[in-house]
Amino acid sequence: MSIKINDLSVIFKNGVKAINHASLEIPKGIFGLLGENGAGKTTLMRVLTTVLSPAEGTVSLDGMLYSEGNYEKIQKKIGYLPQEIELYPGLTVQECLEYMGDLAGVSKELCKKRISCYLEKTSLTEHRKKKMRQLSGGMKRRVGLVQALLNEPEFLIVDEPTTGLDPEERIRIRNLLVDFSENRTVLFSTHVVEDLAATCNQLAIMKKGEFLYSGGMRELVEEAKDHVWLCKVSQEAQARELERKYHVSSKQFVDGGVQMKILCENRPDINCMPCEAALEDAYIYITNRERIVIPELAG
Repeated sequence: MSIKINDLSVIFKNGVKAINHASLEIPKGIFGLLGENGAGKTTLMRVLTTVLSPAEGTVSLDGMLYSEGNYEKIQKKIGYLPQEIELYPGLTVQECLEYMGDLAGVSKELCKKRISCYLEKTSLTEHRKKKMRQLSGGMKRRVGLVQALLNEPEFLIVDEPTTGLDPEERIRIRNLLVDFSENRTVLFSTHVVEDLAATCNQLAIMKKGEFLYSGGMRELVEEAKDHVWLCKVSQEAQARELERKYHVSSKQFVDGGVQMKILCENRPDINCMPCEAALEDAYIYITNRERIVIPELAG
């Protein structure tokens, strides 16, 4: 399963270009989509789920072109967890999922088996008789993920699947997605770097409707190599001055002062030492490269 996006543009009625001539290939396995809010991630997913039609460019799923004549076939291959989801507040969890499974064309017997399986994997079994309106936001999120999995899609698209979950639940959901991706394609969209570091080997970074990076996780971290510096200052005022001048990816109060991790193209004009880059450092470096290269612009 491979998804190819070629020279894609999406323009809203108000003239805003949400995606600007973007090209990307999404391979089998979990593929991360990383970017700040408003980067264009949700718009891209709406195109991939056939909700939006692009103004320019093409999208294909295993060679099948996204077009009105193919939308029904494509929809049968897709599972989708949107960022905002409301699932029939008057129904129980079990009733809601059975209804969603029926809409997806899953037989009743098979649907019940899958519901039981995925409720167990998402720790929702004991809540299956609760009304949807009784659930917490995190629980509703997990039910939304289960509904996206019911038709065992070849291409699963999840938008911020760990929002509202506690750390243990986040780990459980990430592991479920990794298991599910073994012979399928999962597009995992988030602005939480930690989630992708724990699940993906490949990812793309979006900003203002364009892809700034697409490739391997290790290669992304290499992009920030020799541009991350560790320093320590004794006064908070000195730390604030550094924050005005440079991009600071971490800041900690330690014995004797404040320890900071600074992103800069060359060694900063302070007492510091080179530091190994983390994925979060590389993301900040890629998305703010121009201002990091010329740090005075960050002031």
